[in-house]
Amino acid sequence: MTCSHRHLLHWSPSGQDIFITWRLHYSLPGKLRSLRHIETSGNAFVTYDRMLDQAQTGPVWLKDPRIAKCVLLALNAAQQRKMFILHAYVLMVNHVHVLLSLLFPIAQITHQVKGASAREANLILGRTGMAFWQNESFDHWIRNPEGWQRVRTYIEQNPVAAELVCKPEDWPWSSALHPIE
Repeated sequence: MTCSHRHLLHWSPSGQDIFITWRLHYSLPGKLRSLRHIETSGNAFVTYDRMLDQAQTGPVWLKDPRIAKCVLLALNAAQQRKMFILHAYVLMVNHVHVLLSLLFPIAQITHQVKGASAREANLILGRTGMAFWQNESFDHWIRNPEGWQRVRTYIEQNPVAAELVCKPEDWPWSSALHPIE
C-alpha cells in the first residue's frame, strides 16, 4: 500500500485499480462555500464534478484539440513507460478522469502526466511561469468489479451528463470513442 498527503490524503492498496481526477488551475471558484453539509466524500466529489462540468469559472483549455492531444500524448507516454494500465479516460473542457491499474505510485504518475502535458500546453498557449494544473487531484480506489464498471461508465458518460454530447461516442477525447488497446 502507498500513501501520500498534500491537502487530501492519497492512498491505494496494492493491486487495486484507481479512479483519478485532476483539473485545470483556477477551474473552480477560489472561495467555494464549504461542502461539509454533504454526507460523504463521494457526494462532495459529484458536486464538485458537476461544477466543473458547467465550466462557469476559469480556463477551458482542454477544448483546444492541440491541448487535448498534449494530455493524451502524456497519458500514452506514461503508459508506454509501464507506469500504469489505462482502462478508461475522458478529457473534459477543464478536467480529466482516468481509471488505472497502478504500476507506480500515484504521485509519480500524476507528476509525470501533469508535468509533461503542462509543459507542452503552456508552450502552445504562450504561457510561462504559470500553473496549468491544480496541484491536488482526487483519487478513489476501486473495491470490487461492480465499482470498477460504475466508475468506467461514469467516466465515459461524463460528457453526456455535462450535456456536451448526446452519446459518449460523440465526445472526441474519451475511451468511449477511442478505446484503449
